[in-house]
Amino acid sequence: MAARKIIGFHQDEEQHWVADLECGHTQHVRHDPPWQVRPWVITPEGRQRFLGATLNCVICDREPEGPSPTAPNGGTP
Repeated sequence: MAARKIIGFHQDEEQHWVADLECGHTQHVRHDPPWQVRPWVITPEGRQRFLGATLNCVICDREPEGPSPTAPNGGTP
């Protein structure tokens, strides 16, 4: 399992929150109860608290060669 730190957040074209991971990949972090309960993502303070937290990067898990070489710091976690 490829645990990667959250280094930032942005919104996609549908205004859903997306976590920017240290490997250069992204992952949606929606608050969509009852399926996904993440109330922290809807406030700037909540998102700030989760900077540095880890998420499993499913893209890194699928890539046998490791993180993307175009990722920040050459993909080094």
